[in-house]
Amino acid sequence: MNTDPIADYLTRVRNAIKANHRVVEIPASNIKKEITKVLFDKGYIANYKFDDTTTQGIIKVALKYNPVTKISAIRNLSRISRPGLRRYAGVENMPRVLNGLGIAILSTSKGVMTDKEAKQQNIGGEVLCYIY
Repeated sequence: MNTDPIADYLTRVRNAIKANHRVVEIPASNIKKEITKVLFDKGYIANYKFDDTTTQGIIKVALKYNPVTKISAIRNLSRISRPGLRRYAGVENMPRVLNGLGIAILSTSKGVMTDKEAKQQNIGGEVLCYIY
């Protein structure tokens, strides 16, 4: 049993980047699927596929690298809110990651979205992670 599936997701992606893997397989859940969609929309991963042939399902994430320097598009992944200490942010105190160059992924009442999207929609939520 995993007590923090989002931290497990981020760790699997982080380890795959450090090992220069092209594809990483992650056990699926709805929140992980939404985080994967946000990462794809913002250009941090090359592609993804949801494989529902098993009971739980698998998310296959194709990582994105610079073709010349072989450096990943994701430089850092860090978990902010965790089961022992939940972190919430309102519209007025929304976090800025790397002075606006990175993204914060939030779980809001209207779904999983980035900090910029939440600010535009004037809603706050739980800060899941920072990515840059």
